Amino acid sequence: MNDPVDAAIRARAVQAARGAAPFDLLLAGGTVVDVATGELRAADVGIVGPLIASVHQPGTREDAAAVESVEGKFLAPGFIDSHLHYESSLMAPADYSATVVPAGTTTCVWDPHELANVLGLPGVRWAIEASRGLPLRTLIAAPSCVPSAPGLEMAGAAFGAAEMAEMLSWPEVAGVAEVMDMPGVLRGTAHMRGIVGAGLASGKNVNGHARGMRDADLQAYAAAGVTSDHEVTDAEDFVQKLRAGMTVELRGSHDYVLPHALTALAALPMLPPNLVLCTDDIFPDELLEKGGMRDTIARVIARGVSPIAAIRLATLHAAMRLKRDDLGLVAPGRQADIVVLSELTTVAVERVFTAGRLVARDGKLLTPPPRTAGPRDTMRLAPQPLEAFQLRPNGVADGKARLRKVVGARFVSWGEAEVAVRNGVAVVPEGHALITMIHRHGRAPAVPRTCLTDGWGAPRGAIATTIAHDSHNLLVLGREAADMQAAANALIACGGGMAVAEGGRVTALLPLPIAGLLAETPPEETAANFAALRRAADRVMDWHPPFRIFRGLTGIALACNPGPHPTDLGISDGTTGEVFDPAEVLAG
Repeated sequence: MNDPVDAAIRARAVQAARGAAPFDLLLAGGTVVDVATGELRAADVGIVGPLIASVHQPGTREDAAAVESVEGKFLAPGFIDSHLHYESSLMAPADYSATVVPAGTTTCVWDPHELANVLGLPGVRWAIEASRGLPLRTLIAAPSCVPSAPGLEMAGAAFGAAEMAEMLSWPEVAGVAEVMDMPGVLRGTAHMRGIVGAGLASGKNVNGHARGMRDADLQAYAAAGVTSDHEVTDAEDFVQKLRAGMTVELRGSHDYVLPHALTALAALPMLPPNLVLCTDDIFPDELLEKGGMRDTIARVIARGVSPIAAIRLATLHAAMRLKRDDLGLVAPGRQADIVVLSELTTVAVERVFTAGRLVARDGKLLTPPPRTAGPRDTMRLAPQPLEAFQLRPNGVADGKARLRKVVGARFVSWGEAEVAVRNGVAVVPEGHALITMIHRHGRAPAVPRTCLTDGWGAPRGAIATTIAHDSHNLLVLGREAADMQAAANALIACGGGMAVAEGGRVTALLPLPIAGLLAETPPEETAANFAALRRAADRVMDWHPPFRIFRGLTGIALACNPGPHPTDLGISDGTTGEVFDPAEVLAG
């Protein structure tokens, strides 16, 4: 649904375009980045209210209430981020908008999946309320998988077809958010048929999460009615999804995929109209430094895509995907969301207009955005004893035991390891670590589930986080129970967030009091605090890019993805739908 425009304003825009009435604002002397024709052309832009009334020959009109010189600058449509989660930036909507709007993003599609997994429908309602009155147009995607893997994890809420239909009835909701229960879609479970069916009945987009899906499974997933995907893994995957007619939301947050995808893109005979750009998940320090979509567009350009084509992916293509014919172009009748660029290939943003108003200049908003208080007190578990972070093989007091383990980080597989057992506690083998997951939402007993992993090396301390996709239970990684206990209890005390402990004491703490996911501090402070936490994490971890990285830690519990993942119920298998007790002793 397009932004409502008062009929009198539109009528005035018509007359202004004819020269029978003045413009409210004239942008004079610039070069329009025409993503419809691929041209760079000198033109002046006349604006009435929130609308572009006219894009015309330079110097032919001067009748305007205000004239803004854009001499020597490029005028591009406002950038559209097709898929993201504010929660990954740790920022509430006001702070997120203050960060990305000065970098050119004027519209985004926010999937508040993390808030929904903690708070249910009230979390989605808060996302909508907190996005009102901001200079960033926020379209909400209704979380489809709460939890993402039913039966394999326990979130703070559970959504079915009824909840989905209710959310889709809200005007701020633009479609169904990424459908992560891939096995449920392929098996045709009643649960997923109801959720996808509600999206299809609404006429709104049904967005996907098709990690690892190819060939027959990909065809089946698309046939079910899912029409996009951002989980591209390599060049072949990228091309298969384009050929399947899915809108591929190419992520700027995954550098290990981007070069391969763009090489494949260069080999295609045309720029696919079903290709857009998105950021998905960006941590606050990176977002503040690089600007989100601005950086994604610049890196696509740096890898050989023409500036106009790259901007087209983030504007016109995205608007077409959203079925928004009022966005995506510097053209009459469109919303006056315009980014003034001083340099095209580096996407150097100088000024930003949204709905016809100058809202940002030189990297700063001109007016602070309104803030909305967020929901707190979502850590519904007591301080944990030392024993919660010990792996105790079932029925073994002393001797040896063979246990399951999670092998890998981003891409995981099953393994086994023989461990020594002393006084009922497993001795963590060299090169291995422990991951403990504890339910924090109060919907199930807070039973610690501790498993063995050799995907993360041998930590010299512990990292705890309540951002643990997708159910956002309390996740703790470490080797020594005292470190893990210290980090975990610090988060229980502060209402959630991230913590690092070393030598039995907390060395860095980042409180995230809003649902255990979002900060209440200004963006610069949040970014600085997060950067300090990452430095503390670097001291206790040996990272191995591209997968064993800090970002990967928050995604190790993604139970909807193939292979074994630690959850609050045990070690789940996203391929088979099974859950195993990590303390179960195996034969042999």
